[in-house]
Amino acid sequence: MIHRKLRPIALGVLLGCGLLSQAQCATTQTTDASAMQGDQVTRATLGNGLRVVIVRDRLAPMVTTQITYMAGGYQTPDGFPGTAHALEHMMFRDSKGLAGAQLNEMTGKMGGDNNAFTTNDATQYYFVAPAQYLDILLRIEATRMRGALLTDKDWNLEKGAIEQEVSRDISDPGSLAAMEAERILFAGTGYAEDALGTRPSFDKTTGRTLRAFYDAWYQPNNAIFVIVGDVDPQATLAKVRQLFEPIPSHATPARAKTVLKPFQPQTLARSTPDPTGQVQFIYRLPGYKSKDYAAGQILMDALGNARSGLSELAAKGKVLSAYAYPNQFSDAGQGYIGVAFPKGGDAKAAQAQMDATIATVLKDGVPADLVEASKRSELAQFELNKNSAVTLASSWSQALAWQGLDSPDQAEQQIRDVTLDDVNRVAHEWLKSDQRLTVVLTPDPNGKRPPDSNGFGGAESFAGDDKLDVPLPGWAAKALATLEMPHWTLSPQKMQLDNGITLIVQPESISRTVTVVGHVDHDENLEEPAGQEGVDRLLGALFDYGSTTLDRTAFHKALDDIAATESGGSDFNLTVPSDGFERGMQLLADNELHPAMPQEAFAVQQQTLARTIAGELQSPQYQLYRTLSKGLLPKGDPELREATPATVGTLDLQKTRDYFAHTYRPDMTTIVVVGDVTPDQARAIVEKNFGGWKAEGPKPNVISAKAPLNPPSYTVIPNAYASQDQVLLAQTLDLDLYNPDRFALKLGNDVLGGNGFASRLTVDIRVKHGYAYGAGSNISFQRSRSFFYVQYGSDPGKVAPADALVQQNLVAMQTTPVTKSELDNARQYEIRSIPVSVSSVERIARELVGWSWKGLPLDEPMVAAKSYLTLDAKQVQDAFTKYLRPANLTQVLEGPAPDKH
Repeated sequence: MIHRKLRPIALGVLLGCGLLSQAQCATTQTTDASAMQGDQVTRATLGNGLRVVIVRDRLAPMVTTQITYMAGGYQTPDGFPGTAHALEHMMFRDSKGLAGAQLNEMTGKMGGDNNAFTTNDATQYYFVAPAQYLDILLRIEATRMRGALLTDKDWNLEKGAIEQEVSRDISDPGSLAAMEAERILFAGTGYAEDALGTRPSFDKTTGRTLRAFYDAWYQPNNAIFVIVGDVDPQATLAKVRQLFEPIPSHATPARAKTVLKPFQPQTLARSTPDPTGQVQFIYRLPGYKSKDYAAGQILMDALGNARSGLSELAAKGKVLSAYAYPNQFSDAGQGYIGVAFPKGGDAKAAQAQMDATIATVLKDGVPADLVEASKRSELAQFELNKNSAVTLASSWSQALAWQGLDSPDQAEQQIRDVTLDDVNRVAHEWLKSDQRLTVVLTPDPNGKRPPDSNGFGGAESFAGDDKLDVPLPGWAAKALATLEMPHWTLSPQKMQLDNGITLIVQPESISRTVTVVGHVDHDENLEEPAGQEGVDRLLGALFDYGSTTLDRTAFHKALDDIAATESGGSDFNLTVPSDGFERGMQLLADNELHPAMPQEAFAVQQQTLARTIAGELQSPQYQLYRTLSKGLLPKGDPELREATPATVGTLDLQKTRDYFAHTYRPDMTTIVVVGDVTPDQARAIVEKNFGGWKAEGPKPNVISAKAPLNPPSYTVIPNAYASQDQVLLAQTLDLDLYNPDRFALKLGNDVLGGNGFASRLTVDIRVKHGYAYGAGSNISFQRSRSFFYVQYGSDPGKVAPADALVQQNLVAMQTTPVTKSELDNARQYEIRSIPVSVSSVERIARELVGWSWKGLPLDEPMVAAKSYLTLDAKQVQDAFTKYLRPANLTQVLEGPAPDKH
């Protein structure tokens, strides 16, 4: 479950809380059908105050439901931080007429996904599923709205799980510094304590505590329900009325006002296991409901723009990277401005660079063209939000909730109304050196984990007796009884250009935007010359510096002028309003085919990469995955090649250009165009800009040789900051992406650990025994080699018994056929999740490009579905017997060394 902070809709998926007052919610009973920018929108406020928004979106045959209760960390009782987060967890346990195990199973059977997050202002629950199961989703949310049981028994089972989640987060020094900063910035308000919670608060919490919070805040008149997808709005509203209107409303407590107090500026210095350090300035900012919210958003966008003084610090090598972003609450907010510095680097010098940059902004004002560029970008995002039902629903929730507006249209108008004077006024009011906190995170492998993290998940058990397969309620069982091939909505046109480029075009009219995703088939491990490890990564960093015709500043300005987002490299992309598509493709091709690679930029990025790698090589996370690779692959395998500061230091600009000329070829390139464009238009524009690109010489080999079965191994990577072990177990598999046995392995993996709470490993390791917060497995199928993985996070004392359960489950997959119900669950999950897998423009583009360059058909999911329908339990068992070798697992742990192995 996700918790903590939210970023603006332009940076992520957001949902929120209320518009109408409680009195309005209780008395308004109207339905307003209206149109917003071409979307069919139906709105209603039920008699009990529940606010409903339904938007028809026909991009894919799927639906998302997002119900937000306007109660989060701010509303938790004094002395009980984390109550809202704890209740979020408990909403996935038992309710009247709906057991938690039933909820988990029907989610898997639908091929859907569900989750929740808690923030300081609200708690939100969401589903994504094929549209034909909307009735099930509505019944689930209606049941949970007032039917959660919240027993002490369930809480005692869940407490260990949430404490392990907390344990994981408070092992991160950056998270701890952010929590401390909030206590200082928002002292005396509900924003002072993070919504995550603490062990002492959970130890005091009981079922009665949770019930009191639930009864106070989880009321229909304190909720917003947003439904977006391929649905009939009027029929959906009628069903919502039938299920939700009988739920009585109840007055909610008065909300405490936010009164911010003065604070003393100070520096919070911490060590970190990360490979690079950070200096962060944290300022207060206007909240979502402030009249200055939009100006604050534009201010942070302008500071983070690629042409800003802050970004220039990284471009010129004065820091490793730089960023600026807001983190708003309803009635307050934070602005983060930060830079990264290398391990062993000078944090004070980095801070001095930041101080000078911000002083210049306050002295000279925010550049007017950056303000206009930021406004264009934000306005384009409103159109881009339509490219996914999830982001469209989120834009509605944010507007109705944290911003207190009537629709995303009003939020868009706020951005339009921002002036340069507004941005400069907000900058002078909020970006003052005596009104900020400074966080300095210095890399040091010898840190210590927080003392209050010891024992998280230790004394408490979250074991239970939930079964993997349970009878479903009649209304769900009937809807899920028949499994059919899904409706495939894609009809891409595939073309081969004269120079060898593969072009795929999928027209979509859901928004006035075009998304382009491209891939140059390559493998740096096979193509980097000996002794030049790191040249591929260095080349990738140089695309930021524009083209031979437009220098870095001019290139990024040209992108800003059309509100385009672009990146070059072996994986390149462009997102642009449709009226800027032709210009965007011109810029993309110019950058991709003629990158500037100036000598000064090369020297900067060479030094940046060498210093970054020096820290990475010593970081626990890098060592975890490096050790895993060494355990899986034979000595001398190309995938074990490693860039070091020394190899990067041997590079020069000519070697980098030679590598570019050798590896970037049109006959190794796939370009996918999805959006508001016809195939003929797309082809003409791509040929105009990429048609002159020619390949020389024979194609390079980019496919690795088969990998032999690995021997068993066991390694512990120390991490002095960690209170838990991150555990990975893996094995090479003797098959490739094109072997039809992969379908049987995929179904079996869903049964084993790939389908969340409907999988054996999760039920056995978490639910039944309480050894870990989560456990799962996965299989990576590649063109010449494949790998099987198991991963979980656990206290050191529970690693050995968790490992034993992994082994038992693997052996069981080989010795006993999976049950009919397990196989049905896996089959239903794989087949019914197909519409969800291509339910956004970006997903469509990325899936198409991946299927193409890997040599798979462009309807690969439907090919797989046909196999899933016919496979039986014996074939699944045979595949696990043929390919899995439990005795050969290589195991790597990051964290405290377990006493037993």
